[in-house]
Amino acid sequence: MTDKEMINRITENLITSINNSALTLKIAKKIIQKAEEKAEEIKVATVITVVDEGGNLVAVHRMDDSLLISLSASFNKAYTAIALKMPTEKLYDLVLPGKPFYGLESIESGKICVFGGGIPIIKNGRFIGAVGVSGGTIEQDILIANSAIVED
Repeated sequence: MTDKEMINRITENLITSINNSALTLKIAKKIIQKAEEKAEEIKVATVITVVDEGGNLVAVHRMDDSLLISLSASFNKAYTAIALKMPTEKLYDLVLPGKPFYGLESIESGKICVFGGGIPIIKNGRFIGAVGVSGGTIEQDILIANSAIVED
């Protein structure tokens, strides 16, 4: 096999791998639909945000009567979940004074959110994005976000 053939083969494999793991708008819409169904079921007006693996906005959905602050909070929850590759609910105790990550929420231009409701999305063993939910209590946001994670 020549060098050029090897490069082409590796490139094709990388592109296939990325395409099989990408967070598409179709997946984001399914996530939003599931989240909205749960939010309606428990009667909470929320904002649902989906970001890709780079923390870039893929989709946002604002339910009627949701709070204005929920727009930025839902994005920040999604951003934090993918940036740290962990649910945001696990952060709160880690950022208290005297804890290992005290002050973490002050970096990234204030985009780090330590309230529950942000969950990373994993596909084929790879982090492909995250969902953030804001508008209810922390417990409600966590419940809605967890219900939103769907299989493709």
